[in-house]
Amino acid sequence: MRAPFASSNRIGLDQALDLARTGDLWVFRGRSAADRAIQLTTNSPVNHVGMCVVIDDLPPLLWHAELGRSLPDLWSGRRQRGAQLHDLHDAVEVWAHRYGQRAWFRQLDHEVTRDQEDALLRTVARLSGTPFPGTARLAGRWVTGRARMLRRGQEAALETAYCAEIVAVTFAELGLLPANRRPNWYDPGKFWSGDHLDLLGGARLGGEIEVEVPEIEDEVPETPRATA
Repeated sequence: MRAPFASSNRIGLDQALDLARTGDLWVFRGRSAADRAIQLTTNSPVNHVGMCVVIDDLPPLLWHAELGRSLPDLWSGRRQRGAQLHDLHDAVEVWAHRYGQRAWFRQLDHEVTRDQEDALLRTVARLSGTPFPGTARLAGRWVTGRARMLRRGQEAALETAYCAEIVAVTFAELGLLPANRRPNWYDPGKFWSGDHLDLLGGARLGGEIEVEVPEIEDEVPETPRATA
């Protein structure tokens, strides 16, 4: 059953986790040079987006792509770069405290069916570990993606993928986004409410709800810087 919608535009992390359902979007914005580079190269107000996965009795998970390997990928069991499935609570804490990001989420107003959950898991199995492209390639991919649509029968095969592409492909596999649009047409800002997504099947996304992430007493050890 779809969780109740948040009644405030700013809530705590525990409450956000209680509200989390499959298809909710999480977006992040930082101020570092790397964050700003991604925002500028993709013409986006934010630099990272992920998709919430909540299936059966599993804790809320975050399906996204990043340069770092700060947390184990729960699908492969390894620490890997690229497309990853993480515990949502742990991922948000890493992005807030280690990467210095502000976090928001947008609730999906749409009941996700069992068939859609199966499609989601097949997509995770297919794309987990897909490498993240170098930052220098992001602008070219974004421009190319905006200029072209997929021809009928053409597959959106990904040899590398950044965060927005992973979310877009997954939404398309769930039947929530058009299948004839190239994944690199999307950037993180397309999933921000200031832009417009052509969601299908009557699905809608709510506005951004900022998440207050509490401080943690013992900071996790430093690892190579990772955003996007």
